[in-house]
Amino acid sequence: MIKTDILIIGAGPTGLFTVFEAGLLKLKCHLIDALPQPGGQCSEIYPKKPIYDIPAYPEILAGDLTDKLLEQIKPFEPGFTLGERADTIEKLEDDTFIVTTNRGTKHHAPVVAIAGGLGSFEPRKPPISNIVNYEDKGVEYIIRDPEIYRNKKVVIAGGGDSALDWSIFLTDVASEVTLVHRRNEFRGALDSVDKVQELKDARKITLITPAEVKEIHGENHVSGVSIIKNKDEKVTLECDHFIPLFGLSPKLGPIADWGLEIEKNAIKVNNALDYQTNIPGIYAIGDVNTYPGKLKLILCGFHEATLMCQSAYQRIFPDKKYVMKYTTVGGVEGFDGTKKEAPKAVVKKIN
Repeated sequence: MIKTDILIIGAGPTGLFTVFEAGLLKLKCHLIDALPQPGGQCSEIYPKKPIYDIPAYPEILAGDLTDKLLEQIKPFEPGFTLGERADTIEKLEDDTFIVTTNRGTKHHAPVVAIAGGLGSFEPRKPPISNIVNYEDKGVEYIIRDPEIYRNKKVVIAGGGDSALDWSIFLTDVASEVTLVHRRNEFRGALDSVDKVQELKDARKITLITPAEVKEIHGENHVSGVSIIKNKDEKVTLECDHFIPLFGLSPKLGPIADWGLEIEKNAIKVNNALDYQTNIPGIYAIGDVNTYPGKLKLILCGFHEATLMCQSAYQRIFPDKKYVMKYTTVGGVEGFDGTKKEAPKAVVKKIN
């Protein structure tokens, strides 16, 4: 059983920043995310896309924002349960909660903060009739462990950042990498497109466009795929893995069955106070919530996380009065013993 002060469901930017605000209040956090790494959409879908509305950053790549947030919260030593989906929740007699993942990992906390962005992500699958028969048998929609492709023949389908980035990465891992895209143009970062072109010219990547994978072959495991190129030309390739990277479709998933008040696939909260849901002790912050005037922006999620943590502190310590201290005055004291603070003024007597 993993125990913490605030259990955060979702390790995107809002969830990560919650760790910092909770840490200032001396509250420990643990995060659950179905994705294999922190960052949410910023890491999984568009790590190389620039974001322009983060305060103090005229421009920052989504992946770099994740890295900065992880650096910022490191002193507060958050725990992570990654690659698992928050499945069920149970409210105990003492008003604390037990959240269990789809893999049976149990978490116990007095406060639950749902920061799941647009919800849990489900892969967008290509319209191949027998694709489900090969899931976990050579068909993967998310790359969790690149080492499984070591010295293997890999076919990747897609035209976005994920498809480009993984094609580039796997050239140093797999024995063969083939990238298939239904258009000649890619919608990923320009430097990634240029890198794929370089690798193609160096014969380290086979690029097939415009084309689509139409069939998967193999008995108990993927052994090959059939591709339709230029609308009518059929090409069959031997491969050990087929990885369709067409993005992820957001859904609330099991959270929708937790008894929370839902409106248009979002969780209704009390925005006049603390972003608490209709169940005391469960909050929803970031893109996953809704209220009058809601804006689905990362910076709004940061604001909501800040106010939520103040309310969470009062719930956990109802008899204590928290006096807010500015970080410019009190500094930042991490759980790992580190401390950041402004230099003290030197008092010197002048004769």
